[in-house]
This record gives sequence, C-alpha cells and structure tokens, in this order.
Amino acid sequence: MSAAMPAISIVDAGGGGPLRHVELSRDRARALRDDCLSVFPGAVTPFLPALDGVARRWLTRSCSPYVGEIAQIAAVLGFPGVWLLNGSYQWGCTSLAREEEGVPWLARTLDWPFPGLGRHTDIVRAKAPAGTYFSVTWPGYVGVLTAMAPSRFAAAINQAPMWRRTRHPWLRFYDLAANAIHTWTNIRHMPPDQLLRQVFEHCESYAAARSLLEVTPVARPVIFTLIGCAPGERCVIERTETAFETREDETSAANDWMPSRPGWEARVSAARFLNCSLAEANARCRERHDALANWRGLLSRDGLDWVKPPVLNPYTRLAITMSPARAVLRVAGYEMTAGNMPEQVTQFCEA
Repeated sequence: MSAAMPAISIVDAGGGGPLRHVELSRDRARALRDDCLSVFPGAVTPFLPALDGVARRWLTRSCSPYVGEIAQIAAVLGFPGVWLLNGSYQWGCTSLAREEEGVPWLARTLDWPFPGLGRHTDIVRAKAPAGTYFSVTWPGYVGVLTAMAPSRFAAAINQAPMWRRTRHPWLRFYDLAANAIHTWTNIRHMPPDQLLRQVFEHCESYAAARSLLEVTPVARPVIFTLIGCAPGERCVIERTETAFETREDETSAANDWMPSRPGWEARVSAARFLNCSLAEANARCRERHDALANWRGLLSRDGLDWVKPPVLNPYTRLAITMSPARAVLRVAGYEMTAGNMPEQVTQFCEA
C-alpha cells in the first residue's frame, strides 16, 4: 500500500447499515452525485426529480425490502437522485474465482462511465444477524455489488447480457427501452443487488448463500460470482428472473453467458453503443473474460497486477481482490486523469 496514495475510507455503520453510512457521509454523497452528473448536459438536471419519481414508483411496487430505508436516505440527503441510484443497474464487470494455497479467492473489476465512483468509494463495515461483512459501496446506495464476510463467503455482481429483440446496432436503444418498460410494467421481483445484501445479512454459510442466490426471483438477469472458505467453494451463478445455471468449473465471468446464448448480447460500452455488432460485442466481452481467466499470477501475492488491458478499460472504476478464508480485502479506485486509460487514485488493504 503506497503511503502517497489516498486511502479509501472505512465506515463503521454497525447495525445502522446504509442509513448510518449516509448520515456519516452527507458531503461525500453530494460530491458523488455532482461528479456523476457532470457527464450529462446541463439540460438533464431539471429532469432528475422526474426520473427519481419513476424509480421510486417501481421500487415501491417491487419486492424490495429496503424501500423504507431508501426513503429515509432521500430525506436525510434532501436532494434528488437517491431513488434513481438505487434503481440503476447498468454495471459492467469482469470477475474471477479460483483457489490458491488451498482457499478460494475472488477478483473483480467494476466498469461504469461515471466519474467519481473510484474517488468516492467507501468500505462499509456492517453488522447483521448472520455476522459482520464489508461492502465496497457509496453513500446513499442500499444494495450490495461487492462484499466479503470473513470466515463465511465473498461475492460480486456482474451485469448479465441484454436480451435483443433486434440485431442492428442502431436499434439497441429500442431494445434497451423495451426491456426497461417490460421490467417497469411487469416485474415485481427484488433487485439483484438487494438480494445480495440479504444474503450477506442472513446467510451463515457458502451453501446457504448459493441456494438463496439460485432460487430467489430477481427483477433483472444477473451474474453472481460466489466463493466460500473451503476448497471447492466457488461458483458462477447465471440468473434470469426465475431460472438459473451454475458453473463450478469455469468460475470466471464478464457480461455474457458462458457459452453465449442466441438472442442475448454482451454488454456494450457507451462509446460503442451505436456501431458495434452483436458478434463484436460478444467477442469484446469474451476477450476480457479470457484475459482474466488465463492470468498466471497469484491473487494472494501479486496485489492488483492482474488489472491490465483488456480487463482494465476506459470505464474501470474499481478493482477488488478478496479472500474470506484469509480475511483479505484489497480495493483500488480508478478515474480518468490523462490519456486513454484510467489511473489508480485511491486504495484500501486489510488483512
């Protein structure tokens, strides 16, 4: 850990969870929102309350167990955007679960074009009925995307591929909108990130976590990467709203099913949204997947040396390595500073 690199804050929320986190981090929550909004034209800002309202109505009608908590957080912060943040699910990622020296390890990057996500990341220590866990998160966000529960398990979410009704790149907006309208109109299941939080709060073992992640209906397709503490306790769970497929052998993932399935398209970066064919999208996703799966270093010893192109890309904001058996959590935040690739701007390491 470099002494010159700013440290990621660790916030002890106790049993207060995300509400306590935001009470301790109001200024950081506002700074994060302002940084994220900086990528949009100024004309978008007046529509933020309306977008917040749409997200609020859907979450209120869903099986979300945290609607009351989100409402409290929105009241504490007093500005729009909290409901929208907790209704968002546009995350791209690359993950790898494997065993080293007799215990499972999990590595993941989180990719998203918004500035500030790497700079304003916190590590929240939360107490729950099943035990303490550490969540890599942001003030105002109630779900869990990446977390570790020492001596229990660790897990991360990857966004699943997009269902395509069409095939032309210019019609991606149509498919994206059609999928969103279908979810908003017809789906009432729990958001996947909120399901993962429930798993960390209530599951005492890898087996219990795996079972809940496999069978609980979710609002959107998702890919979970899960590891425990004993040899063999690692898997990738590919979920649609009500079905699952679990892989125990090839336990790496990007933003596509493995193998790819007809009708589904790997997630495309914002820069390539209108000019990347379905085949190119799947190939780019597979390139990230294969690069991390074939990395020959040791997660236990080589720090974050695995964070290099194509796994590292212009939208990478976080890189994380975890081992619940060893109680190791390493986190690095990335931001675009100069050039074509993001640079590390924050760090955290606890062993």
